Amino acid sequence: MATSNDLKNGLVLNIEGQLWTVVEFQHVKPGKGAAFVRSKLKNILTGKVVDKTFNAGVKVETANVDKREMQYLYQDGDAYVFMDLENYEQVSLPAVVVGDATDYMLENQNAIVAMNEGNPIYVELPASVVLQITYSEPGLQGDRSSGGTKPATLETGLQIQVPLFVEQGTRVKVDTRTGDYLGRVTD
Repeated sequence: MATSNDLKNGLVLNIEGQLWTVVEFQHVKPGKGAAFVRSKLKNILTGKVVDKTFNAGVKVETANVDKREMQYLYQDGDAYVFMDLENYEQVSLPAVVVGDATDYMLENQNAIVAMNEGNPIYVELPASVVLQITYSEPGLQGDRSSGGTKPATLETGLQIQVPLFVEQGTRVKVDTRTGDYLGRVTD
């Protein structure tokens, strides 16, 4: 158990039997009345985001979340197989748990798998990953100095917007939280 004053981003709460992660929080001390904590919570299973206000000092139940570094091995139908790097045990995660991480995962890539009471609840990727562009229309010669963008397909199948000068076969850095192009990568 913790109090509402202990809230921080990433903390997982157990509210009415459901797991919620704290996305944002703000301690508010009005001139009149008691202090309170305004928070934005995201349901781990459904992805639903809600605003919730707690009175200052109120006890909130935290969930025990064990984060383990695992390696993504392969896709098996609708499941994704990961290997625990500590004991080499293989775990099959359903697509619902993996979520949007599938757009950025390549085989043999490491990721953090969060578990609650032995059940996987979500997959956390690094803030950015390096992926290769498998298809992109050629940029026009006169447009290279302008700030235009064009669609490009990555090796995972995800389509992102890249500057006109980026060509097919280029390795690019992509933000896993927003899907934004961050830059070219040279080896």
